[in-house]
Amino acid sequence: MNVTAQQRDRAVGVLLGTAAGDALGAGYEFTYPSAVTRIDMIGGGTFAWEPGEWTDDTAMALAIASVAATGVDIGRGRGLDAVAAEFVRWYDSNPKDIGNQTRNVLGRRAGDAATMQAHARALTGRKAGNGSLMRTAPVALAYLDDGAGCLEAAAQISALTHDDPTAEQACRLWSHAIRHAVLYGTFDGVRGFLKIASPEVADFWRPLLDEAERGTPADFANNGWVVHALQTAWWAITTTSGAGEEHLRGALEAAVRAGGDTDTTAAIAGGLLGARWGAAAIPARWRRMLHGWPGHTADDLIRLALDTVNGGPRGTDPRRRIRVVQGDITTLRVDALVNPTDPNFSGDGGVDRAVHRAGGPAIRAACDTLRATTLPHGLSVGAAVATTAGNLPATWIVHTVGPRYSHSEDRTAQLRAAYTRSLAAAEAVGARTVAFPLIAGGAAGWPIDDAVRHAVAALTEVHTALEQVTLVAADARAAALLRREVG
Repeated sequence: MNVTAQQRDRAVGVLLGTAAGDALGAGYEFTYPSAVTRIDMIGGGTFAWEPGEWTDDTAMALAIASVAATGVDIGRGRGLDAVAAEFVRWYDSNPKDIGNQTRNVLGRRAGDAATMQAHARALTGRKAGNGSLMRTAPVALAYLDDGAGCLEAAAQISALTHDDPTAEQACRLWSHAIRHAVLYGTFDGVRGFLKIASPEVADFWRPLLDEAERGTPADFANNGWVVHALQTAWWAITTTSGAGEEHLRGALEAAVRAGGDTDTTAAIAGGLLGARWGAAAIPARWRRMLHGWPGHTADDLIRLALDTVNGGPRGTDPRRRIRVVQGDITTLRVDALVNPTDPNFSGDGGVDRAVHRAGGPAIRAACDTLRATTLPHGLSVGAAVATTAGNLPATWIVHTVGPRYSHSEDRTAQLRAAYTRSLAAAEAVGARTVAFPLIAGGAAGWPIDDAVRHAVAALTEVHTALEQVTLVAADARAAALLRREVG
């Protein structure tokens, strides 16, 4: 499906919002924070999470996303089997936290989806926990062009562990709402689901949504139950004022303050909030902290979201996306231009100075805002962040900090991270074309042949939905080295 830059940003926001809510609530799980308790990614809690570490909620969502990102239909056949296999792979990693119902099913280590669903049906007792709703967010990304398929896939994936009609309906409702938010940028999909559901289902959920909008968390305090979990998330979203980052942050904090299963209710809310407000609304500090199974960070969530929306990784040979030019990078008409800067965004380096000079005061103002708000300690080495491009022909500037060369310390991982995280930052704002200078050359002292080798390796070893990457050489020698390395 062809999506706009705004829709791409909102699609990325789905996974980032889920993980942000999850990690934010992890340290408060099974507690009831007071109105004056500071809510932050503190880690700790019952399962000794690290600050910024996501829990089983996001881990299971990523098990789904990792399959969806290959382009296979996750709602049936081999795609649904692959999701079941990823659930087992996660179970075999000995996770810190796993719901009892999910544990009982995955502990049987089914080899395919049908067998796993049969194990779920065989369970007795209460089976309407929140464990399938917490992971349903990525289903919407796989079916942006197929509303009916989204509903069916949500039900089938829910049934892998939760054989309960209420859990199935909740997953259908929330996945429909997330899909609608990505496509249209509103929360209307929650109520919109009632228009396409059967009369019985609509009559069941309508008063529950009313109660969430008008009540308090005390009215739906058992949020380990899927109904109360959804009500808590919807209450947090609809009773929090503001827009963009202000609303997203405030609603996630409200979900945590509601208490109980705080990581799950905030993860559920985060998926829809991210779908509505986009990746740009996720606080930069939170994004930098996010990490968890299977060894992923925010950059990996961005890649998975974009690959899912694109129907799989684009291109069979990543080198075909790369072109080499010699000249002034500030004159290129691309979606995003990468600017090697220093942690303080000083504008003093070679390319950095040229970018600020050509782009005008809007770039300096954007950098000053970052320092005053989300990056008070500056941009770390290997990290990347996007701002306006001011008067440049590009739409965005992606600022990154390359490492200085060292004879005694291997800093190649930081150098490659500057490239890969710049790609992720460009993708997150919806860029399809991006231009790079040679990072860490010049005053940073990196030997040019080694800098060239790591640049091309970093740009070809990572999955990206970008259509073209331009490497800009400052002189003929650098251009020749780059062309030879690209091949």
